[in-house]
This record gives sequence, C-alpha cells and structure tokens, in this order.
Amino acid sequence: MRLAAYRWRRVGMLAGISFVLSSSLILYLFGAGDRFFGRLGAAFFIGFCLLSVTFLAVIPFIGWATTHWFGKSWSGAASPAPLRRASAPTRRPPAPRRSTSLP
Repeated sequence: MRLAAYRWRRVGMLAGISFVLSSSLILYLFGAGDRFFGRLGAAFFIGFCLLSVTFLAVIPFIGWATTHWFGKSWSGAASPAPLRRASAPTRRPPAPRRSTSLP
C-alpha cells in the first residue's frame, strides 16, 4: 500500500513546527483569552498547508525540474573535469609610453 510507505515523519515534523509557530503567534497577538482555540485551529491549518506545500511539493519539484529541464550540471551533480589544452606562448605587453612634455 502506497499510503503506508509515505514519509509520515516529515509530515509530523511540519505539523509540530506549524503548531508551535501558530500557537506562539496567537498567544503573542491575542493572548489566551477569547476564541483562542478557534484562532489556533485556523492559524495551524493555514501554516501547516503553507509549510507542507512548500517542503513536500515545491522544493522537490524544483530539484526535479533543474535535473530534467536544465541538465545535471544545474542540480549540483559533479561535472567532468575540463580538458586541458596547451596554451599559446604569451607575449609581454609593450612598455607604457611616457610623455615628454610633462615633468
């Protein structure tokens, strides 16, 4: 079954981080008074959705797209060493001209 093989540890970490961030935000802005759990539920849901879409869909898609669309060199794969060619002999540049009219 494919659902059992899913990475539930990542989902749990995202849910924990989202819960901590949303509860600290709600406690800071509104305190523990009126409609605390309603606000906490909404903030948790929105934060969890944003984090999960970002870390479980967008970032893996960017990695896949860079590998398949732009080549392996974009994704950070080791590129082969460039071939070394014998360089042409270098010439010395001419000496700078000196002005005869200035001291």
